[in-house]
Amino acid sequence: MFTGIVEELGEVTAVENLGDSSRFRLRGPVVTENAKHGDSIAVNGVCLTVVDFGDGEFTADVMAETLDRSSLGALETGSRVNLERPMALGGRLGGHIVQGHVDGTGTIVEREPSEHWEIVKISLPAALTRYVVEKGSITVDGVSLTVVDAGPDYFTISLIPTTLALTTLGIKAPGDPVNLEVDVIAKYVERLLGAGAGIGAAAVESVHAAAVESVRAAGGESVR
Repeated sequence: MFTGIVEELGEVTAVENLGDSSRFRLRGPVVTENAKHGDSIAVNGVCLTVVDFGDGEFTADVMAETLDRSSLGALETGSRVNLERPMALGGRLGGHIVQGHVDGTGTIVEREPSEHWEIVKISLPAALTRYVVEKGSITVDGVSLTVVDAGPDYFTISLIPTTLALTTLGIKAPGDPVNLEVDVIAKYVERLLGAGAGIGAAAVESVHAAAVESVRAAGGESVR
């Protein structure tokens, strides 16, 4: 499990086309500091498995399904990427529960700079609109963010200077694709509500209780 708090702005140093998959070599001295073969590292919000590592770099194989359903297929040598290691058991849940399983891709529509922050508008696939709500959580390229406005086919986010400086969201331009992962709790609520009539309130309460317990077990604070 990840939290959407990017640890490092890494770089793609090589891309090898393997036909039905690709092998990426990525530079990330922070995330590879204690890396082992088989470890997980989120790359732009996609959970990948470490195949090899050394000298501050690691390689990961990406199958065609992932390349087709995420923005990783657009990466090339020199591309900057957001990197995050899984949260350690007992660590702080600084963002929200992030699985590293991309639900779809959006596109940067426009950017509106302000003196101390920037509003970014991102297109939203129709299949994901029901999971995105104002002031809810969403993961964009692996970054845990709060939705400012949720429209019929878009949403907006507000980026502070730290996020702009330390993640790819500071350099993405209109037209660039981004990986999106909606709040997994919303998907479980939908599944439970569709399981049978007359269980709506009980389902919501059950999922909320389970979510609170999960966050507490992970070391989260200020749970309501």
